[in-house]
Amino acid sequence: MNVPQRRKPASEPAPSGSALAAFLGRRRTGLLAGAVVLAAIVGVGWLWRQYGDVVGWAGDNLLEPAEIDVRGVAPWVRADIKTEALKAASLDRGLPLTDPDLANRLARAFDTHPWVKRVIDVRLVHPPAATIEIVCREPAAMVAVRGGLLAVDAESVVLPSDDFSADIAAEYPRLTGIDSSPQGPEGSRWGDVVVEEGAAIASVIGPDWKALGLVECKPVIAAGVRRWDLIGPDAKTIRFGSAPGHEGAGEPSAALKAAALRALVGHPLPDAGVDLTTPGS
Repeated sequence: MNVPQRRKPASEPAPSGSALAAFLGRRRTGLLAGAVVLAAIVGVGWLWRQYGDVVGWAGDNLLEPAEIDVRGVAPWVRADIKTEALKAASLDRGLPLTDPDLANRLARAFDTHPWVKRVIDVRLVHPPAATIEIVCREPAAMVAVRGGLLAVDAESVVLPSDDFSADIAAEYPRLTGIDSSPQGPEGSRWGDVVVEEGAAIASVIGPDWKALGLVECKPVIAAGVRRWDLIGPDAKTIRFGSAPGHEGAGEPSAALKAAALRALVGHPLPDAGVDLTTPGS
């Protein structure tokens, strides 16, 4: 019986010299392309580290002060808040919009201005522009000190008094009998509980101060307890009593006292004065 011979598997022909050259050429081209891409990535990173700041300071990336819009400036503020805030923080120049901390830097600059109670929002856009929204402090009273008057808000924060003319200052309640001086710069609390109480009372009285013809609000100590009197025309007295939040037992609240004051507008004060500490007065 004839047994068929098993065929040996055909072996691949050895590549010729030209085929081998082509294969190596393809591999070399791929390697070179990869090397070029890698070099480009490394080069871009190096260039950004070397010249990123220059790009950031380019004209089309600079936020100029003129392009900063500040919203919420109250009508009673005479100061140029934007100019003062930017100058104090050394931001009164072109600022790179590429700075990732720019919004925070602007917020801090305005938050430290004595007229600014808080910064609500900072928005940056391109072409370079910014909108900063703020809430301003509102004057509540003028504190009589040696040499003049110092303005405070309802929380006894000292305001820039140079922004008030004599006529404007006369529109606000005047606190007298204050022996202390501010313990910090403008924009910080006075640091005296007496001024805090007086400012709170002045805030309650508000515009009724002028309508009633009042001239001063002063603390009076009786039996070791501080009370407050309002002095009106011809030295007539309105006994306001305790500051808001410090009322004694049976003493009307600050809101009820304010309502009683409004009822007095347009009527002459009695010679004996008025006592707001008695319910129904």
